[in-house]
Amino acid sequence: MLKYILGILMLIGTQFASAQVEMADDFRGEGKIYVVIAIILIILAGFFFLLFKLDNRSKRLENDISQRRKDN
Repeated sequence: MLKYILGILMLIGTQFASAQVEMADDFRGEGKIYVVIAIILIILAGFFFLLFKLDNRSKRLENDISQRRKDN
């Protein structure tokens, strides 16, 4: 079943890859593609920063819980 789903997804993906996307061509032609890429990179950087901060907080909480268990 998984092979069929992957096959269908690959078929759909090749159809989208072979089609000409006018909006992307316009963005490239006008130089706006760099603005789009910059915004995507800023969003991804913020997302990874948030994940990093959450990981640090969870580690701190785990350490606090393990210290409290050792003290009791």
